[in-house]
Amino acid sequence: MKRALVTGGSGDIGAVICSRLATAGLHVIVHANTGIDRAERVVNEINSSGGSAEAVSFDVSDSAASKQALETLVSAGPIQIIVNNAGIHDDAIMAGMKAEQWKKVIDVSLNGFFNVTQPLLLPMMQTRWGRIVNLSSVAGVMGNRGQANYAAAKSGLHGASKSLAIEMGSRGITVNVVAPGVIESSMTKEVFSDEMIRQMIPMQHAGKAEDVANLIAFLVSDEARYISGQIIGVNGGMV
Repeated sequence: MKRALVTGGSGDIGAVICSRLATAGLHVIVHANTGIDRAERVVNEINSSGGSAEAVSFDVSDSAASKQALETLVSAGPIQIIVNNAGIHDDAIMAGMKAEQWKKVIDVSLNGFFNVTQPLLLPMMQTRWGRIVNLSSVAGVMGNRGQANYAAAKSGLHGASKSLAIEMGSRGITVNVVAPGVIESSMTKEVFSDEMIRQMIPMQHAGKAEDVANLIAFLVSDEARYISGQIIGVNGGMV
């Protein structure tokens, strides 16, 4: 059974991704930072439904803590699928943005990708098979007012992913980016009114977490073996 690590797996979208990968027959490692109780709930739901999962907690922005946690996980066998879903935003127009806001978002959303992925590459390479999917955002493609830090982190993720796809191509490892638009969650309901969504999105409605999870499930499957280095939007037609 292949093992899949989903960072931020305890969140609204992350939990759905974890459940979808479990239904595909993967052993899912559900990651959380401080919300280990939420990760455990996701694990319990997966296991009670006949799937296989475990929980892990560490701060992806802390390179030493990440390395230590990942070494423990790899001691049980290679992790061949990584879904880098962990990310935060701390919005402000740049003229009023504090240095800490910039650094915090970059540390989690971009440096966290490196801290998690780099230690897992050599064990994955030795298996000659792997899938890495990095979660971005429409903001990383189009930019967004008040999110220069978030857009910078996600755009950086695009370049890193394309470069890593080139490096890993001969090893049977694919690297892709999924860039969601407005996805239904407790946060988006507070930020976007129905009228705003109708104006922003050609399909005139928000997406669902399942729309993101289904694409990721395909990208980590054998069927997607020739797809790598791509940035794929899940955004209802926003261009």
